[in-house]
Amino acid sequence: MGLLEHSSVVSDMRIALKLSYIGTRYSGFQVQPDVATVEAVLFDALVESGLIKSPGSARYQSAGRTDRGVHATGQVIAFDTDKPDLAVPRIINSKLPDDVWSWAHAVVGDDFDPRRDAISRVYRYILWGTYDVSSMRSATKVLSGTHDFLNFLTQDGGRSTRRTIQRIDLRVSGNFTILDVIASTFAWHMVRKIATALTMIGSGVRDKDWLEQMLNPAEFEEGLEPAPAHGLILRDVTYENIEWVEDRYAMKRAAENLREHLSWHSVMSEVLKEMQTTMLK
Repeated sequence: MGLLEHSSVVSDMRIALKLSYIGTRYSGFQVQPDVATVEAVLFDALVESGLIKSPGSARYQSAGRTDRGVHATGQVIAFDTDKPDLAVPRIINSKLPDDVWSWAHAVVGDDFDPRRDAISRVYRYILWGTYDVSSMRSATKVLSGTHDFLNFLTQDGGRSTRRTIQRIDLRVSGNFTILDVIASTFAWHMVRKIATALTMIGSGVRDKDWLEQMLNPAEFEEGLEPAPAHGLILRDVTYENIEWVEDRYAMKRAAENLREHLSWHSVMSEVLKEMQTTMLK
């Protein structure tokens, strides 16, 4: 190969993206046949932008999947591309619907795996209503640490049911109770079932002794329904030694779109309150 030919060869670079999405109209994050998913529209955008030919050839990977109706502000994906200059949020977002967007990117190592390399994942669950917050905070201390969470998950194959919760924070904001759960890995429905358990304790239906029993599934077993999906947000996935470059333009445009969503839902909240008031007369 001559010198000029050699200089024209472009090596692929591995790019990571941070994604946000409103999960309401999607059947989860992971691509599935014949239903709308976040990955499906994402794959279309990456191909249409000329960044990848296919997910497989680009060694596409994600930090994890979220269920139908679950939202995210910090999902992470990675892929190889020979057009790294185009792998920026504002370009990719031009091919995406307004309920899915990227807001930061990073050049990462060739072996970067957004799922296996994650240090921690942060989920937030938003509860509506009034609860005994003191009892709930006491319960979060029981859940922290390493336990067998068999009673707090939906089994997915033969995977281990032991997990380590690094921290659980709980605070009240107006009519809402905000629950943040941080761990290196989570099991299927784990955060939503923890939210259900804490709601039961905060409502006086169960107590801390029951919660301690639930963490001993060899001796005590009780099924829990996962809390509704619409209250759950994948807030962040963290890594070591990644320098994220935030796209301020993309973030501004996303904030403008979200303002429109917020305006609609705020008005609808008042409409529903008015209708409820009428029915309770």
